[in-house]
Amino acid sequence: MEQFKDLGLCEHVLKVVSNKKFEKPSEIQKKTIPLILEGKDVIAGSATGSGKTLAFGAGIIKNVEKNEIINGLILTPTRELAEQVAGAIEEFAYYKKLEVVSVYGGVSMVNQIKKLAYADIVVATPGRLLDHIRNNSINLNKVKFLVLDEADRMWDMGFKNDVSKIVNACPKNKQTLLFSATISGELADFAEKHMKSPIEISVENYVDTSKLKQIYYDVRDDEKFSLLVHLLKTKKPYLSMIFCNTRRNVDFVAKNLKENGINTQAIHGGMEQNKRTRVLKSFDSAQTNVLVCTDVAARGLDIQGVSHIYNYDLPKDANDYIHRIGRTARAGAEGIAVNILASRDYNSFSNILKHNEGLSVKREMTPRFEKIYVKFDTPRRESGFRGRGRPVRNASRGGRNNSRSPRRNIPAGGIRRPAGRDTRGPNRRHINKRSDSSSPKSRGGYRDKRGASDSPRSRSRVRSDGQRARRR
Repeated sequence: MEQFKDLGLCEHVLKVVSNKKFEKPSEIQKKTIPLILEGKDVIAGSATGSGKTLAFGAGIIKNVEKNEIINGLILTPTRELAEQVAGAIEEFAYYKKLEVVSVYGGVSMVNQIKKLAYADIVVATPGRLLDHIRNNSINLNKVKFLVLDEADRMWDMGFKNDVSKIVNACPKNKQTLLFSATISGELADFAEKHMKSPIEISVENYVDTSKLKQIYYDVRDDEKFSLLVHLLKTKKPYLSMIFCNTRRNVDFVAKNLKENGINTQAIHGGMEQNKRTRVLKSFDSAQTNVLVCTDVAARGLDIQGVSHIYNYDLPKDANDYIHRIGRTARAGAEGIAVNILASRDYNSFSNILKHNEGLSVKREMTPRFEKIYVKFDTPRRESGFRGRGRPVRNASRGGRNNSRSPRRNIPAGGIRRPAGRDTRGPNRRHINKRSDSSSPKSRGGYRDKRGASDSPRSRSRVRSDGQRARRR
């Protein structure tokens, strides 16, 4: 506690720190809190899990008074992070009784408007905040503190112009704090334009490699899902997060894990906010053991007790890999990151190793596992598939698509289509090539089991021995 006192935290925050039994400040807290309390603009290179919420929250809470005027504004890239940051700030401001309001899309604006009338601190996503500005339902004229949390992620998500509009709606004499895992050239340009002589702070990589074991399995394209099921059933991790690159893959993996008796939930940006909130609460409370997600869950979310990270898809961005594995081995606990590689992941994996020097990812021998059958509900156009439902030979472990039979079970490794099967169109039946296909008259003609031909020139039926018989 003495170390926190030395940083200059106000009594209100110190009480909460004592209640939460924090032993000592993190590196980012030591380096930034004194500067923030002095009123300096700060650019901090710090990622999720480093304790930055207390770092920027301490300054806001100490200098904001409860007067029902918005003095503090915090921008975050995602709804989940907005909720989490708002909850943390509200907790740290408990004894000062400041009103903290979270503002994000996917929910009604009406309730937000009512709460904004009494807000002292607002935590918002850029898109929904702009909606309120256009609607004249928020006043930013008295903002004293502006925080950009996970700024690089906001830029990646295309919020650069939105953030600039919001900054211009705030007073020029405000204190601006920018927290980001990486500082790109665009962020540097933003800082030069909107910040006053900012002080740059950086901290060490937040992933504790001494507590985190990283391994990878090299498998065939059609073995990914079966290996994943085998690992989840044999290792029986306490809490696992499985990362996919697309929403469709998330839905596919989550659905088929449930089909195989694994307690699973999915979360991605295409879901309604209320459902996303319920899923996160279920996982955080360990009611659900496996969470399948896109990178929306890799940044900002502070979920305790995650023991295993599985990369079903390897991220293309090397930094995203670090954020993913940073979900485990937190607060001194041990964790393991498992990468399931197939041919389509080799380039991404090489890129990750190239841009993260010192990263140690060891290869594991692939165990024997049972082939798993998977289900598709709709024709898929993910990587590994091409138009009109036709599968690519080296499709992902999700299995080949059989769009002709939407609810049919398909081997996770795909099925080999016998020679002569027609694949034209989603509703085409399995049909056999005519035995005399070399004949010019029958060239291109195919028959189904009932004897119907797709050639208008021919009308015939097929006997039980498969030979063509002329219609009498």
